[in-house]
Amino acid sequence: MALMRSRYSAFTIGDLDYLQKTSAGEAALKFNRAELALSLPQTEWLGLEITATEAGQAGDDRGSVTFTARFRENGRLHVQGERLAFRRIGGEWRYVSGEVDAEPVAAAMARVGRNDPCPCGSGKKFKKCHGA
Repeated sequence: MALMRSRYSAFTIGDLDYLQKTSAGEAALKFNRAELALSLPQTEWLGLEITATEAGQAGDDRGSVTFTARFRENGRLHVQGERLAFRRIGGEWRYVSGEVDAEPVAAAMARVGRNDPCPCGSGKKFKKCHGA
């Protein structure tokens, strides 16, 4: 879904106006601009992998996206899985709610071996990067 990718891009460049504008419903009520403004400069976004989509096509009014995002915050590597719900409101897609799925995160980190590529995307082996 294009809105999911554009919101990820907005996180990477710190575009709080876009993130707020594309939120509605529960997500808009929970949007904390001050908290995001403090955390985003400490966050280096390393990648987005969309693992599933449901509906969200031209003829749909609702859709969902399941994804895994990798990021480094305050020097620590994080992997976060989420499932987000979107709705078309006034002809525009909006992010309305989401739930964090910690299960794939723990599994992904547990599978990394010393000689595997580091999940941060550096291209180095885990043992020479975040496994050091």
